[in-house]
Amino acid sequence: MNQVSQIIRVTIWGLCLNLFLVGLKLAVGIVVGSAALVADAVHSISDLSTDIVVILGIRLSSRPADEGHAYGHGRFETIATSLIGAMLVGAGIFIAWKSGLSLYRGEVNIPGYAVLVVAAVSILSKEWIYQVTQRVARRVGSSALHVNAWHHRTDALSSVAVLFGAAAGLLGWGHGDQSAAIVVGVMISIVGLIALWKVFVEVTEGSISAEEQRSIVEAIQSVPGVKGWHRLRTRLVGREVFMDVHVLVDEGLSVADGHRICSTVESAIAQSMERPINIVVHCEPDKDPDATSYIERIK
Repeated sequence: MNQVSQIIRVTIWGLCLNLFLVGLKLAVGIVVGSAALVADAVHSISDLSTDIVVILGIRLSSRPADEGHAYGHGRFETIATSLIGAMLVGAGIFIAWKSGLSLYRGEVNIPGYAVLVVAAVSILSKEWIYQVTQRVARRVGSSALHVNAWHHRTDALSSVAVLFGAAAGLLGWGHGDQSAAIVVGVMISIVGLIALWKVFVEVTEGSISAEEQRSIVEAIQSVPGVKGWHRLRTRLVGREVFMDVHVLVDEGLSVADGHRICSTVESAIAQSMERPINIVVHCEPDKDPDATSYIERIK
């Protein structure tokens, strides 16, 4: 199964689960009058929306490069991630504001035991889908899927807040439900802001993580015939990495031998990465007087 199929498959699992939880939370929340559970349902609705956005974003971003998009369509996934983040921030602010207004008015709400059961079901199911989605996100290197996985996790955590709020109400504190809803809203907004920050880093040409760069360096240095390297540059386009590097080889080598070494470097780097990567390797003679700024010389 290719990477796109893996992403879409796990996202559809999450979409089906979210459909079930939205119906369950809304029905019970409205019947028993739980603001926190209705807020949690809104969170699940935003989960449902992000599932759809992820599927559309991945479908568009996986299209091959063409004349109008020489570097592919990976930015569509970036757009999808930004939309997810914006929806999360908006939903979180609305939930917290509405619940805070209820507290200000001094409204008392004790929803009952049904909320405890629904919250427990949500916690267990959403934590499961988080773990599954996160494993796929790490395997394919998808930022949108990673954000969506954390959206599942925040839904589970928001259900924990609902659980404690309902329990507090049953113990006699009439504002536990609204307080839980405020906590849920804040959590949702924080995750959305984190997602938007990652998008900001990408669109401002941020490099990949230091750990991934170390893997690339180790791959370069493992290739026989490479005397040194410099000008390693990386950037992200959706879930793909674009990079270029200059490698130094013996000045007496033929063009064919130099090309063979560069091709081996490309293969070694690709094998060291878990996410898709586009590599450009520039070959230079080891004793080129212009190659004075290289970072590392192979001993």
